[in-house]
Amino acid sequence: MGRTLENKKAIVAELKETLSESQLAVVIDFKGLSVAQMTDLRGRLRETDAVCKVTKNTLMRIAVEGDENWESMTEFLEGSSAFLFAKDDFGTAIKAYQAFQKDTKKTELRGGVLEGQKLSADDVKALTELPTKEELIARIAAAINSIPTKLAVGTNAVPKKLAVGIKEVPSSLVRAVKARSEKEQ
Repeated sequence: MGRTLENKKAIVAELKETLSESQLAVVIDFKGLSVAQMTDLRGRLRETDAVCKVTKNTLMRIAVEGDENWESMTEFLEGSSAFLFAKDDFGTAIKAYQAFQKDTKKTELRGGVLEGQKLSADDVKALTELPTKEELIARIAAAINSIPTKLAVGTNAVPKKLAVGIKEVPSSLVRAVKARSEKEQ
């Protein structure tokens, strides 16, 4: 029994909602995967707050039609397509997919779309080299923590330099007076 028009409309609406919540969508060729392997992939992605959906290319084409953020995905819609949707930490999601791909050697990454930009398979793989959200937060926190330290060191240096300068004034004055008297003689 085929899908009814209402079922297809519901699937398209669900795809549109998933796309609206996602920053990255990746298209993979999943031909040759067993149900157990697909379940394994979904489990790995779930840990990274990403989702894997399998749907007909036609339904995905209808879902992205007219949406400039996702319309470039239509270039990758051919053959057996599965879609990986990452909400926040897409680097970790792609790493989880790559680990799965390394284990099974059955899927092929076609490309993806990140916030309206079409990405080739190499571009998607390059995203894994970016620091994760946690790493960026740690770097920012370290930078923020270093500012008060540098400010305290700088603040302590001002009175010291001022004291050294004040101490030098009398000796400089004596040298100036002495030089002036020698010049007059």
